[in-house]
Amino acid sequence: MAHHTLKNSYSHLADRLNRYPQGAPSSQLLYNILAILFSEKEAELVAQLPIKPFNAQKASQIWKLNMTKTRKILEELSSRAILVDLDREGESVYVLPPPMAGFFEFSLMRTRGDIDQKVLSELFYQYMNVEEDFIRELMGRGGTQLGRTFIHEPILTNEDALHVLDYERATEVIKTASHIGIGSCYCRHKMYHLDKACDAPMDICMTFNSSAASLTKHGHARQIDSAECLDLLQQAYDHNLVQFGENVRQEVNFICNCCGCCCEAMIAARRFTILNPVHTTNFIPEIEQQNCTGCSRCVNVCPVEAIALSSANDPKKPTRKQATLFEDRCLGCGLCARACPEEAIKLKLRSERVLTPLNGVHRAVVMAIERGKLQNLIFDNQALFSHRALAALFGVILRLPPIKQVMASKQIKSRYLERLIERIET
Repeated sequence: MAHHTLKNSYSHLADRLNRYPQGAPSSQLLYNILAILFSEKEAELVAQLPIKPFNAQKASQIWKLNMTKTRKILEELSSRAILVDLDREGESVYVLPPPMAGFFEFSLMRTRGDIDQKVLSELFYQYMNVEEDFIRELMGRGGTQLGRTFIHEPILTNEDALHVLDYERATEVIKTASHIGIGSCYCRHKMYHLDKACDAPMDICMTFNSSAASLTKHGHARQIDSAECLDLLQQAYDHNLVQFGENVRQEVNFICNCCGCCCEAMIAARRFTILNPVHTTNFIPEIEQQNCTGCSRCVNVCPVEAIALSSANDPKKPTRKQATLFEDRCLGCGLCARACPEEAIKLKLRSERVLTPLNGVHRAVVMAIERGKLQNLIFDNQALFSHRALAALFGVILRLPPIKQVMASKQIKSRYLERLIERIET
């Protein structure tokens, strides 16, 4: 009976989360997680919020509460990093982030006593590392994903550097950010509570721009300047961590410094290689086999098991091994090239350039098209019956074969949408 009641209390919130392109498949584990993060009343209210950013007046209208009560609720939810509050020309604007990268991660970005982080970590582990539905939904559907890999900059030669654009460099994201916040790594913090964490730095999760402004305002992240952030990035380089960040060119909101053992993105890249859950860089390693000694350092440093040792087929040395690259698994991060003592691994450009969405709006629309959820962005006010009805109707239309094929074309999803978004924002 208790499980049945819990499901009824939080199912509407789960439905709301799944209207966004990055969903959270319903299960008893999800309801248990939501019950820790939200009261039942909060779940009912948040389930009614639109996907697009909204102000207090909009929330007041949807909730049918006066402005004083509405602002108090919004401030409380923002203080716990359930909502992200943004400053738009002096007015507070709110947005409910997706679970990841969003309020799931924010719940473990600092040590706090208002929730049981050990129990929450155990639930997260079961939901993401044992059950597969969430990670498959988050990183395995569609061609456009939440995050992308950044190149390991210390390995770049002068020639390589000519081919790396500014938005592909973690250093450039740091130098140009309006706000920078540092919090605990969600993944390693979660694994710490399960006695599975590695010894990589914990306080190294980087947030930027509007997300950093909100998280530092409410104490979920520590505000720092670009010089300190660059020092932390160097620590990440020294520990052979992979930089995995938001898959946009403008206003990047996060860069994680990922280890292969704890981090969700790297684990997903190993488990679901065929689904390409993590966007690669525009580079791929090239192994000069004549110089490879089979020392296995590249194998050990690769977080996604994209390199293995195989027979060198040397008749003079039948036991000799050499490194072999599995290109379909490779992130193009460059860690292997730095680890090679013989400099037998070089980076080369991929044959086809990886497309990166312009900004968060562009990525959300493209992901919605690919996942059949565009109607949820267009008819966003689900508090109105007319919007729910039109969204359902439009969803059926968009699934018709001719329209689906057109909407899924690379040209519509990239160039056309990017130009349209640029015109709207200017």
